[in-house]
Amino acid sequence: MEPIHPNLSDIELIALYKTHGDRNIVGELFKRYSGFCFAVSMKYLKEEDACNDAVMSVFEKLFEYLHKHQIENFKSWLYSVVKNHCLLELRKSKKTTRHINEEQVLENVMENRAFVYQGENVLLEDQLQELEKAIPSLSKEQRTCIELFYLQEKSYQEVSQMTGYEMKKVKSYIQNGKRNLKIILESNSNE
Repeated sequence: MEPIHPNLSDIELIALYKTHGDRNIVGELFKRYSGFCFAVSMKYLKEEDACNDAVMSVFEKLFEYLHKHQIENFKSWLYSVVKNHCLLELRKSKKTTRHINEEQVLENVMENRAFVYQGENVLLEDQLQELEKAIPSLSKEQRTCIELFYLQEKSYQEVSQMTGYEMKKVKSYIQNGKRNLKIILESNSNE
């Protein structure tokens, strides 16, 4: 493996990581964005130690996440990852348990785009992991549209342009994908 060139773009580094699996590439992304992640964490967690822990946790997850996700704008995607991690940590620190069934999880995830938490509608990390495991079970078209629309926050029109699918097809794939994810999550909870 060649040395990592610091002038490579984020997307080029991610492609290189997906190809070679060199953990030093994630290290380069860490160098570029650890300060950014710390600043985002501080907005939510307000404590330096907690923010440092959050930054390290997020970057540990990147080894796995970068293989799973199609990322077009790393910084905005990373912002969502850090924000969601911080919100999960805040939720854990309150030590209150609420029962959220799979239907509520899916609705929160799908309706609030990019796993945005609003008010009391908080998703737990294990439920997000179940959702991540379920997405690959969708058809290629549904998976692509769901990932672009919800995970990368693309509009219907952008998804249509990126995939070449007609707007009606994009909406249909997203709607059917949501329904299929709900079915998968329900069947997993019954096992």
